[in-house]
Formats: sequence, C-alpha cells, structure tokens
Amino acid sequence: MNKKIAVLLGGTSPERNISIISGSCVLKSLLKSGLNAHPIDTRDFPIMHLKKQKFNTAYIMLHGKGGEDGSIQGVLEYLNIPYTGSKIMSSAISMDKFRTKQLWRSHSLLTAPNIYLHRNYKKTTSFSLIRKKIVTLGLPVIVKPNCQGSSIGITRVNSIEDLDHALNVAFFYDNYVLIEKFLTGEEYTVPILGDKILPAVHVSTKHQFYDYHAKYLSHTTQYTCPSKLNIQQETRLKKIVMSAWNILGCSGYGRIDVILHENKKFYLLEVNTIPGMTHRSLLPISAKSVGISFDKLVLNILKMTY
Repeated sequence: MNKKIAVLLGGTSPERNISIISGSCVLKSLLKSGLNAHPIDTRDFPIMHLKKQKFNTAYIMLHGKGGEDGSIQGVLEYLNIPYTGSKIMSSAISMDKFRTKQLWRSHSLLTAPNIYLHRNYKKTTSFSLIRKKIVTLGLPVIVKPNCQGSSIGITRVNSIEDLDHALNVAFFYDNYVLIEKFLTGEEYTVPILGDKILPAVHVSTKHQFYDYHAKYLSHTTQYTCPSKLNIQQETRLKKIVMSAWNILGCSGYGRIDVILHENKKFYLLEVNTIPGMTHRSLLPISAKSVGISFDKLVLNILKMTY
C-alpha cells in the first residue's frame, strides 16, 4: 500500500513557529524523495478527518503541548494511523520535566536539585518559605515552565529579588513551574536514532544559558560535533543517555540534553521526543557527522513508524 503521509506541523503551542519550520524542512525532504506527503496544520485541520482524507501515516513535527505530550499520539492510535516518534505514555511523561526527573533519580541518574510549584502555591506555602528553599539550593537558579520546550518561559535568576518576575513569566506558560539549581559546566546534547546513540554535540553560547535566543536567533552559538569528549567520557555519556531513554520508554528518535558539571559528572537536563528538524538543528548535525544526510535521516525516522 502506498503511503499517504500527513506531516503534522504548526499547532497551537507557543512553539508553533519552530514547528512550522521543522515540518516544512521534513516535508520538502519527503517530496524530494518522491513520497506522497502533505502538510497538515493541526490548528486549522480537524485531526479526526485524517482517515477520511486517506492518510495512512503521520510524520509528527509538532513541538510542545498538543504534539509532544501524548495527546496527538492518542488520537492517531484511535484512528489506527502509524506515526513517528515515541508512544503515548513515554511522550506524556517526557513532556513533564518534574516526573521525568523523578524517574531518572529513582534509577540513580543525576539531575539538578529542584523545587516544584503549582500556580496556587501561595495558598499553601508562604513566598518567604520558597525563598528560603531557593537559598538552600543556592543561587543562581533556573525557573522554567514544567511542560514547555524550546527554552520558552525560562529565566535565570541570579538574585532572589528577581524570583517573583521569573515565576510570573513561567506561570504564563504552565500551571506548574520547576525551579532548578543552575549547574555550571559544559552543555551537550545526545541524539538517539532507533537503538543507536549518535555522537554528542557540544553547545557553546555567550548567553547566560542556552535560551530561546541562543537556540534560534543568535549567530554566535557554536555547535561542535564530534564533541571532543575523550573516549571514556563519551562511553560513559552514551551509557547514561541510553539508560535515561529506556527508563522513560521512549522510541524512534529523540535527544537528551546533559551538563558535564565542574565536578566532572554528567547531569541530565531533559529529553526531547520530537526534536527540531531543520538543517541547523542538533539531531541532523550529529547524524551528518556519521554520514547520514538530512534526507536519509528523514527517511530513517519514517521507517520506524508503527
């Protein structure tokens, strides 16, 4: 049976613009490979009509809520349409930073110490108590929405006086917020393709941290692949990443971000089950370093639909 592929992009999350760029790159590649692919913006197209339009495969390029959180995966499974990436439960868990880190810590994997807050935290906890907890963590801290990607809504707090503003920014995007100890060190991202760990990419930015501007707008952010880690470090990192990936039950392809702390230990930051797919994105950069072209990468991901 010939595949009629729906490239799902856009959507309604704050990451809509990034999703459109990624989806457009994937669509162009699929068409270049001679496949019957069509762009479907889930903001404007009723997803339940995919079957009526004779689509039998979905290539998910939706970033953030509504795309990476298991909801679209659930609809596709109901429609019996195979799709790219992780399944419902692993997608939902991976989108939830707090629960992801709980699972990792339960398997003795390192993550930054954190504080988890609901929007209505002031009804049960005084702001002064939160401040005391943050002092215990030690400044600076990173304040981020619990279920958000692309570094949207994230603030580095260097002074306790800036905390209230940072919380307001994060709560604009989510009802739950994570406050994490800022880890000083070198940042790496490690892509996964099928059952293989691809080479790590070292990320270097002149910003205070790898924020939205550094990811998508800055021309000074540098990506190095191979990462220049030594053989022992690379081996240790691959083992940690594969363990972290399997603990969450993820599949298909994705990316895990880590920090090599000043204490020479790797700390897990987060997982991305639908990473960016532009020619500047980190997964394609890593794949290219081992001879996998962008077009081949797109096809490899498609072959793993189920």
